[in-house]
Amino acid sequence: MRADRLVSLVLLLRQRGRLTAATLARELEVSTRTVLRDIEALSAAGVPVYAERGRHGGFALLPGFRTELTGLNHDETLALLTAGLGRGEQAFGLGPALASALRKVVDALPESHLATASDAARRFLVEPETDLLSRRPVTEKVPGTTMSEIRRAVLAGHRLRIHYAATDQTPRWRTVDPIGLVTVRERGYLLATRSGADRTYRLSRVLAAEGLPEPAQRPDRVDLDRVWWERCARFLSEDHIAVQVRVNPERREDLLTSAVALRTAEPDADGWLRLEVTFQDLRHAEWALWQLGTDAEALTPQALRTSLHDRATAFAARYGKSF
Repeated sequence: MRADRLVSLVLLLRQRGRLTAATLARELEVSTRTVLRDIEALSAAGVPVYAERGRHGGFALLPGFRTELTGLNHDETLALLTAGLGRGEQAFGLGPALASALRKVVDALPESHLATASDAARRFLVEPETDLLSRRPVTEKVPGTTMSEIRRAVLAGHRLRIHYAATDQTPRWRTVDPIGLVTVRERGYLLATRSGADRTYRLSRVLAAEGLPEPAQRPDRVDLDRVWWERCARFLSEDHIAVQVRVNPERREDLLTSAVALRTAEPDADGWLRLEVTFQDLRHAEWALWQLGTDAEALTPQALRTSLHDRATAFAARYGKSF
């Protein structure tokens, strides 16, 4: 762990020039005292780092201290730099590791690659905090220590104890056999089995985790894409309602934001979209379609059309009164 931190410290100084101990501590997520000890260790190892005193002082490296990585072409370099632009870098708690890896790659790039690739990467914006309608996406966060325990158990193939808060239930400890991790639209999931039965856990609902020494009961090889598809299909077939709906194309994303899933989509004769959308239940479907007003029309099931009609009738009666 300390070796990685020392490398990151050197790379920060290489890329940014003179930095204060406080700035280095913030970037490396350690104390200033740890930074000072690391500086001493680097100096003892022969790394040409020196201190500049005064108001604008700090630590710096002697010019010319660098290595070069020549095996990357322009597009490969650009792909690596772009990978660190979006919020997706935080998936499974690997954001700090990605930032450290990118610092190492950038520091080792030849000057001819670095200038053009860095400029090109600034032309890309991956998953900004708001969309064109000024809606902020919901990003689910998991404490770093909890995520580290889960990640280690998944990769090592060990059993895992999780303190899990299921919907409308008191949090309790469960022992599971982890299979893999999946992230979809800023939401992370742990795929596992428990007593031989398939289980899918929302990572944001894991309050604590503890890796166990015994090996997990799972196959040596797994097709995670197939496992996820099968669990999605099973989830959609249980306790959900499929709705046929016509929607104004401009409101399509609003509808899908509320829905559990989209099954099919095709254009209608008048330019609207005809969709088959899955909702949690009838009440959920009624609420979601009511938000769209006249920009959507439920076609089936009839029970949904009836409930929307009754709501609209009551609404019109309330506001149709004269005063």
